Amino acid sequence: MHYGVVMFATHYAVRPDELARAVETRGFESLWVPEHTHIPASRRSPWPGGPNLPKEYWHSYDPFIALTMAAAATTRLRLGTGICLVVERDPITTAKEVASLDHISGGRFLFGIGGGWNAEEMEHHGTAFKTRWRVLRERVLAMKEIWTQEEAEFRGEHVRFDKIWSHPKPTQRPHPPILMGGDGPTTFDRVLEYCDGWMPIAGRMGPGLADKITMLQRRAKDAGRGPIPVTAFMVKPDRAALEPLEAAGVERAIFGVPSAGRDEVLPLLDSYATLIR
Repeated sequence: MHYGVVMFATHYAVRPDELARAVETRGFESLWVPEHTHIPASRRSPWPGGPNLPKEYWHSYDPFIALTMAAAATTRLRLGTGICLVVERDPITTAKEVASLDHISGGRFLFGIGGGWNAEEMEHHGTAFKTRWRVLRERVLAMKEIWTQEEAEFRGEHVRFDKIWSHPKPTQRPHPPILMGGDGPTTFDRVLEYCDGWMPIAGRMGPGLADKITMLQRRAKDAGRGPIPVTAFMVKPDRAALEPLEAAGVERAIFGVPSAGRDEVLPLLDSYATLIR
């Protein structure tokens, strides 16, 4: 099982390049950053994590900027969005950013995606909450066309464009792994149709995660696909939590660190590194 670290990269936390070097030198496989362009001041949409929304949700860097800094400071570390809010992004521009980051990093990008929870935030970007999954699906399918075709075009309900040229293509072929976040009743439908892996927030799921992984792999087999890689997010950093994940076939476990300075974050990385060794 591989191990990674996730942090909201913010202007008041340890810099993304310093964090990336620290994560890589301690033997972790990957670094992940989330995304929110902003948080509407109305605060009408409830945060799934609890009553009080942490301030890093509206202080975070753009994930592709942060991960580009991380790419430039490392040589082996894989670089992931956890998650990228595709429903708030233009698909042609996002396809360009993904391909560019994958190319300059030498094929190290992992494209974690999701539909999001903040209805007002996505509505500011022109996506209605009720249509977010249909929008996400078409944008992902359109990006796949851009990454894999010399002359890409797409005709959908939410995404439409005539033939275009767009380079660079991603280094990873046919494209970086697309990992679907979430744990809803139709999540596995999306994973199996147009994604390469599943990325649940394991810290909120408890022991039921193993049963869901079994269900996913059974559905994958029935659909004629091989085993689906699972990335467990926000895992509790202790062996009692890690061993069941490994037994369930989880590919990687991701530990969280706070959006804080190096004096707080680096000792946590040291403790996690000791745990995984």
